[in-house]
Amino acid sequence: MASSKIFFAIAVVAFFAVPSSLATEFTVGDEKGWALDFDYQEWAAGKEFRVGDTLVFKYTPGVHDVLKVNGTEFQQCRAANDNVVPLRTGNDVITLSTPGRKWYICSVPRHCAARNMKLNITVLAQVASPATAPASPSAAGPNAAFSFYGWIAVVVSFIGLVFV
Repeated sequence: MASSKIFFAIAVVAFFAVPSSLATEFTVGDEKGWALDFDYQEWAAGKEFRVGDTLVFKYTPGVHDVLKVNGTEFQQCRAANDNVVPLRTGNDVITLSTPGRKWYICSVPRHCAARNMKLNITVLAQVASPATAPASPSAAGPNAAFSFYGWIAVVVSFIGLVFV
C-alpha cells in the first residue's frame, strides 16, 4: 500500500517537473566538438533548436574561440566590429534566448573560411503544452512560476503525509 502511494507521489512530481526540463543541451559537433574541418551545417540539419535550448562549444582553450556574428559577417568569416570579444573558455555555453537565425564562427585566422569552423542555425519559438501555456500574456510572469512551485510544494507536503 505504501509503495503505491510512493509511486503515485513520484509520478505527480515527474508530471509537474517535465515542463521545466524541456530545454535541450546541444554539444556542437557532438563528440568531435568545435574543431577544424567538420561540417557543422550537416550536424545541425534535422535538429530543432528552440528558445531555452543551449549550445555548448567544446574545444581546447587557446586553439579556437566562438564569436556570435550576423549573417553578412558569417558569409565573410569575420566580425565587422573589432570590439566584439569572442568566447574562449573551451566550454562555452550559449543559451538560445530569442527565435530567429543565429550565426557563430571561430575568429582565429583561416579557421572559419579555410577550415569550415562556422555554424548557422534557426531557433524556433519555445513549445508550450496546453497545460502550461499562459492564459494571457500577463500570466507568464511571476504568477506562472509561483503556480509551478506551488504545485511542487503541495506534492512535497503530500509526500510528507504519506510517510507520517
